[in-house]
Amino acid sequence: MANSDVKPKSISRAKWSEEIENLYRFQQAGYRDEIEYKQVKQVSMVDRWPETGYVKKLQRRDNTFYYYNKQECDDKEVHKVKIYAY
Repeated sequence: MANSDVKPKSISRAKWSEEIENLYRFQQAGYRDEIEYKQVKQVSMVDRWPETGYVKKLQRRDNTFYYYNKQECDDKEVHKVKIYAY
């Protein structure tokens, strides 16, 4: 299976964790997760905060950028995050 053929098999809702913090950032920028971002943007690495490992900057599909603080996802936003299983 080619890398571009990867599709999620299921989806679930989130409770806050470090993984959810990064998923929130990818989904805010218009992607399911890091896998889809890397496929679409043809990049191998994502710019991250060295202290936390959280995503620091993402390029949206319209080629504008999102820049993230060290902590972004408030408790009230967690319910919006979707977890995709492959």
